[in-house]
Amino acid sequence: KDDIAIAVKRELNEAMTTYGYTIINTLVTDIDPDIQVKNAMNRINAADREKTVAEFEAEASRIRIVAKAQAEAESKKLQGQGIADQRREIARGLVESVDVLNKVGINSQEASALIVVTQHYDTLQAIGADTNSNLILLPNSPQAGSDMLNNMVASFSASNQVGEMMKKTKRIKTAAHPTDYVEPEEPETEV
Repeated sequence: KDDIAIAVKRELNEAMTTYGYTIINTLVTDIDPDIQVKNAMNRINAADREKTVAEFEAEASRIRIVAKAQAEAESKKLQGQGIADQRREIARGLVESVDVLNKVGINSQEASALIVVTQHYDTLQAIGADTNSNLILLPNSPQAGSDMLNNMVASFSASNQVGEMMKKTKRIKTAAHPTDYVEPEEPETEV
């Protein structure tokens, strides 16, 4: 309105000065542009507001994504710490169980077999307690736990024997001829 009032005053003042009149001030009380101009101005205002809304929505979406990623990272970290603590406590419990069983005259291998069988039954009980369980544990006989333990003991024993053989059969370089090797005698193996 002010810009229009100034323009009208300037134009009228130039025209009326020739007649001896001076325009001091012009007042514009209402502007009524053409309907098409009004519609265009409304569309411009609406588009500007929609742009602002889109920017705010995009920023809010970005904040949600970042917050979710940070929460997931923290959750994974805490899960890892929980699993590590759980495994540490299981190992301590197993050591204590073997010590208690050793004190009553059960040797380490028998104690380990008893613990494996007990854990096997605990696992079967936990699976059976949940009606919606879709976990399958194969094989599911007590002998399977004992077989697993025997296989583990046998593999540890075999790896120890292989390690000892590798130490005994290691080739020794002679000082005179670095390319010559001396083969030690065959080691005795016990089964």
